[in-house]
Amino acid sequence: MSAKATLLGIDQVNKRFGAVTALDAVSIDIRENEFFALLGPSGCGKTTLLRILAGFEMPSEGRILLDGNDIARVPPNRRPVNLMFQSYALFPHMTVRANISYGLEMERLPAAEIRSRVDAMLETTQLAGLADRKPDQLSGGQKQRVALARALVKRPRLLLLDEPLGALDKKLRGAMQLELKRLQHEVGITFVVVTHDQEEALVMADRVAVLRNGRLLQCDTPHAIYERPADRFVADFIGVMNFLPGRANGDGLDLASGAKVSGAVPANLAAGAAAVAAVRPERIALFPTEPTENRVRGTVEALAYHGLDLQVHIRTDACPAPFTIRLTADAADRRPPRVGESVEAGWSAADTRIFPE
Repeated sequence: MSAKATLLGIDQVNKRFGAVTALDAVSIDIRENEFFALLGPSGCGKTTLLRILAGFEMPSEGRILLDGNDIARVPPNRRPVNLMFQSYALFPHMTVRANISYGLEMERLPAAEIRSRVDAMLETTQLAGLADRKPDQLSGGQKQRVALARALVKRPRLLLLDEPLGALDKKLRGAMQLELKRLQHEVGITFVVVTHDQEEALVMADRVAVLRNGRLLQCDTPHAIYERPADRFVADFIGVMNFLPGRANGDGLDLASGAKVSGAVPANLAAGAAAVAAVRPERIALFPTEPTENRVRGTVEALAYHGLDLQVHIRTDACPAPFTIRLTADAADRRPPRVGESVEAGWSAADTRIFPE
């Protein structure tokens, strides 16, 4: 399968607000029909970048290329780009149908075309039975779909979504993550979503860009970012990670406790340099029955039941924070750990990531 063409090029974009640098030489290529996520903590620059893409801010330097044309100075109303706000901003006095058709009416399209496009969008977003309701008669998920339909009916080349699921409860948010992915696939429009929710980005996006302090740290598929984080910040920000501090040697780390951790050492990390070994909780076996390169001993400090899995927190000399292991429900049922119990955990060198401290 051939690679998709680049739709949007963010080229060395800087943005300063007085002495504050919000974006620092950010470059990203976003592909045609891609679901792309901008992810990072508050203040990392992701919303500023989204506003630049929408045309509500101009970059201090750099280019925004849409189909190869620089649109950095093009006003918002002249860009084939729509921005869906977190608040949805529906007209409370209008029906669902009128909310969706509003933008097309402002473009003075023929009435027959407006009706056809709105009917099709009502079907796509599963709102056909709600077309005559007002926003105050809708649930949070239904309002979110109306806002999406209103944006999509104009057929933008690019749809920008600013924390689109932030106002929904956890269960509905999970359902709408899949709904957004389905809609994006059906309508074939490039989506760029801003979120601080790591799980949301991993579930929905084809690729994710992780930002921190205005800089791009990593841009890759969710799987690659989760399994092969570029640095310690990305490893810590995405999911749960155990960190074991020590000093680099040729084959891994020497820990302060005297134990050793085996793993691939980055070429730029000198022997004796301060470093951390990182391992995901689900990669660790409790009461291991097979040989593993890495072992730690400790005492079970706490258990956290999550339904599908059990998180076991161990106090060990190998790291200052509790060492977390994630057991499947089946594994926990076969050999349930107990608080206060002395245990051993093990994992392979291939599952160890090593970063400079």
